[in-house]
Amino acid sequence: MGTSLFNHFATLTAPTVCNSQDQITSLWVGLAQQALAQIDQLIDSPMLYATCISALLLVLLVRSLRRRRWLVSAVAVICLSIVLVKSSIFVSVGNRMLVQALPPDLGQPTDAIVVLGRGGELRPQRVETALDLWRGDRAPRIFASGRGDGAEIMAALRKLGVPAEVVDQESCSRTTEENAQLTAALLLPQGVRRIILVTDPPHLMRSFLTFRSFGFEVVPHSSPLPNRMGYPSQRRLVMRESFGLLTYGLLGRYFPRSDRPIANASIAVRAEHQL
Repeated sequence: MGTSLFNHFATLTAPTVCNSQDQITSLWVGLAQQALAQIDQLIDSPMLYATCISALLLVLLVRSLRRRRWLVSAVAVICLSIVLVKSSIFVSVGNRMLVQALPPDLGQPTDAIVVLGRGGELRPQRVETALDLWRGDRAPRIFASGRGDGAEIMAALRKLGVPAEVVDQESCSRTTEENAQLTAALLLPQGVRRIILVTDPPHLMRSFLTFRSFGFEVVPHSSPLPNRMGYPSQRRLVMRESFGLLTYGLLGRYFPRSDRPIANASIAVRAEHQL
């Protein structure tokens, strides 16, 4: 492939493209992460369970509430929901619900393997999954996407023997929306349409729907969570993706896109290329 635009883009030092991304996105991501962190801390707080049990006992003991059985039922449902979120059942059921509607990977050949970054803890499994798919002749090229992950995933694959001309990346995207937008801007013009999308199970549904909206034919392929990841971390992932799946739906990000987002990203890439 030689020195492609991908490789040039991967080694850019000027901040024009990355810093030109929507600043509202950064604010929204930060606020959402803080909110989920606060909810997670609240779920782990013993005071929450003590308050819940006390409230349930109170409504059961107060005679005047006998005619308001709905209130007793509501408090009981809230308490039960909190207990379920605290338990491992939440992760198991949540993961299953987030992937059960996805089409299966039937092993068909594709144009590219697209690996989404999700941080250093999940990176080794993604690298191994992409390597296995490439060695299985599922696609002739691998593309890694994500700020703080794209370059690292590409470097790890090259260390494992994947030729330099096979692996490309972008290191600007901070969200699933930007993963899809920048990947589309870089791959679609080169005729890449059918992709294997690699990410963790909780993230797979939102990623699948978002990439499909940008014109890709997507084969979802899950990368396993690391064995060392404890239940609290898995619970945070499921909570985050449940919230993200709903939010992206409300924002209309699963409907087919116009060419404008892709064109805008392509213009930014070309402008950076000329610097």
